[in-house]
Amino acid sequence: QVQLVESGGGLVQAGGSLRLSCAFSGTIFSIYVMGWYRRAPGTQRELVAVITGGGTTHYSDSVKGRFTISRDNAKNMVYLQMNSLKPEDTAVYYCNADQIRSSNNYWGQGTQVTVSS
Repeated sequence: QVQLVESGGGLVQAGGSLRLSCAFSGTIFSIYVMGWYRRAPGTQRELVAVITGGGTTHYSDSVKGRFTISRDNAKNMVYLQMNSLKPEDTAVYYCNADQIRSSNNYWGQGTQVTVSS
């Protein structure tokens, strides 16, 4: 069973930076597409960024140029470096692991990011 544990959330002023981490355990990490999603109060969960096992990345337009997703396959870790944070980035951020062409899809418990203006 895959387990995902996020860390690194917190309170930051607009323009600041935070780095989120997600620790993956339970099976072969490199075969999973890893992603970060977020849900702001009163909204649906939305994609922030994803990264394949080979390092190909995709970002939502709202974070492109400000956020960077990365992974360390040797350490079973995925990261989200968030720079130039805006109040609208305030949300609970979730780590996701998805095995393509299978029903294996897992979520972490989420970590709160709050950006004050």
